[in-house]
Amino acid sequence: MNKEFLIQVHNRVKPYIHKTPVLSSKLINEMAGCNVFFKCENFQKMGAFKMRGAANAILNLSEEERDKGVVTHSSGNFAQALSLAANKIGVEAYIVMPENAPQVKKNAVKGYKGHVIESESTPIAREQMAEKVKQETGATFIHPSNDDDVIHGQGTAAIELLEEYPELDYIFTPVGGGGLVAGTALAAKYFSDTCKVIGGEPKNADDAFRSKQSGKIEYNDVVNTIADGLRTFLGDRNFPIIMNDVERIILVEEEDIIEAMKLVWERMKIIIEPSSAVAFAALLKEKEKFKNKDVGIIISGGNVDVTNLPF
Repeated sequence: MNKEFLIQVHNRVKPYIHKTPVLSSKLINEMAGCNVFFKCENFQKMGAFKMRGAANAILNLSEEERDKGVVTHSSGNFAQALSLAANKIGVEAYIVMPENAPQVKKNAVKGYKGHVIESESTPIAREQMAEKVKQETGATFIHPSNDDDVIHGQGTAAIELLEEYPELDYIFTPVGGGGLVAGTALAAKYFSDTCKVIGGEPKNADDAFRSKQSGKIEYNDVVNTIADGLRTFLGDRNFPIIMNDVERIILVEEEDIIEAMKLVWERMKIIIEPSSAVAFAALLKEKEKFKNKDVGIIISGGNVDVTNLPF
């Protein structure tokens, strides 16, 4: 792994993604006490950063593998990302989704020509169904966050941010399955001498925080957070990167997440999902530590159920 390798990854995915804008707000800078630069992946194709990793993973397959398609299990943004990336590249995508996933998400996957296969909602049931599809079709399984190609692809958002703002002191990202924060940490390591990466995580889903403390992957028994995209666990591919290259993880309360989300909607006039607001909430929670610094925040996505807003 080196800078040249990550440049190749970025060049590979560029034709399939948007170079998203970086926005800032004078008022938010005053509130936070630092210069905040929002990398707006809510404007990415299918509305989230996950398009980057999905495209990179599919583009790295051999012709023979592409002919047989790809399979994943996801109820959220990766389901849509893999479907759209596969559609653009000309590959079949089989998406295992829990039967209780919102119909709007199933429809979005179908809209991108993905094949929806329903399973029971438990993680084990989803994995078993994905394995069954893999056996029947010969499709290659691509994990939403615990896959090297996915991790490297997700890091391209931070590469673009650092190309525009090379003097950043910190980049904040939300932490769910760990793909984004790990990819961001690799980008910061090879594209900056000084930039540190910090994760934001809901206190109600603090498995990554506990994992970083204990040195082994921890799990949550019950997860009840508005940040529904962050309910997943770390994996063996991203966890070592998080241990080595992520400075720390800051926990935030549910009301912090809602307040941060509301603030961005009101002040910046952009739609971000609760999971995205976690990174900004983490900065606000400990803003004294980042006084007068230059801080990047990856707004991970904007796929919100607007009929069910928390404010």
